[in-house]
Amino acid sequence: MKKFIFLVLAMLIVLSGFTSETDDEEVSFDIESLYEYQKEFKTEEVGVCSISSVKTYEDYRGITSPSSKQYHFIRQYMYVDETTGFLYDEDGFIGAALGSYYGNIGDRYYFTLDSGVIIPIVKIDEKADEDTDGLGCYHPSDNSVIEFVIHKGYAADYFGRWGNGYILQGNYNNYSLFRGNISKVEKVLDEEVDNYVTFEKKKTEEFDNNNVFDYASGY
Repeated sequence: MKKFIFLVLAMLIVLSGFTSETDDEEVSFDIESLYEYQKEFKTEEVGVCSISSVKTYEDYRGITSPSSKQYHFIRQYMYVDETTGFLYDEDGFIGAALGSYYGNIGDRYYFTLDSGVIIPIVKIDEKADEDTDGLGCYHPSDNSVIEFVIHKGYAADYFGRWGNGYILQGNYNNYSLFRGNISKVEKVLDEEVDNYVTFEKKKTEEFDNNNVFDYASGY
């Protein structure tokens, strides 16, 4: 009986929300720093499968299958920014859904826009192949390559809902920081470089499964 209770408690801990290296460590995210972002890691350039400027979103609370890689990755490595609603890892990489063209869950990339802005992205969900083009690159329905994985409530408060009721009218390209076509994509390697942006520590919040808006596969 004691063993059963222990297993139940262990499952509740795993499923309840984000984890961090220690319970008292708190990570923060500063969206304004992305205007002058410096690459923290060495990279290798990969092909740009589409230059599309469209950047959609999904709510992370739609990823509900405990058996999926993305479910566990989010809860083990990601934090919620209670200001912008973005999910980010300990190095400030923003969570997004990408197609199978761009690697596996947990792979990290620098997406450079033609504006010169660099968006550090970690792949935390995958666009289903049946919903993308033949390369596993973008959604033919909206041409999006990047699909941010967010907390919809916080994001709506920060960015606002537009005439169609969606955050930024369903496209983060409508926000000045993220405006522009994709001009370069680099896969992030493990080796660090000098002179990079760091992030301070801040509190995160727990998961719930209400009011989900989901563009991606969310499995």
